[in-house]
Amino acid sequence: MQYSELGLFIKSKRQESGLSLNKFAAEAEIDPAILCRIENLKQGIKLNILVDIAEVFNLRLSEFLREYEDSYYIKKDRE
Repeated sequence: MQYSELGLFIKSKRQESGLSLNKFAAEAEIDPAILCRIENLKQGIKLNILVDIAEVFNLRLSEFLREYEDSYYIKKDRE
């Protein structure tokens, strides 16, 4: 599984939930600059940050990653 586009998925999901970058970062208790770099694929994601992000979406990490994988494969099938 390729996780190189995970930041784009986070950004899309955050925008779908109607949260600004700053509001989401505050809820996840992470620096907004870090979240911005993650969403723009300029920085990798540490596991603890990924757990915090999943929790904002009320998901366990495994559920969050499964949702990403499902969307990733659907996108690949369309290409």
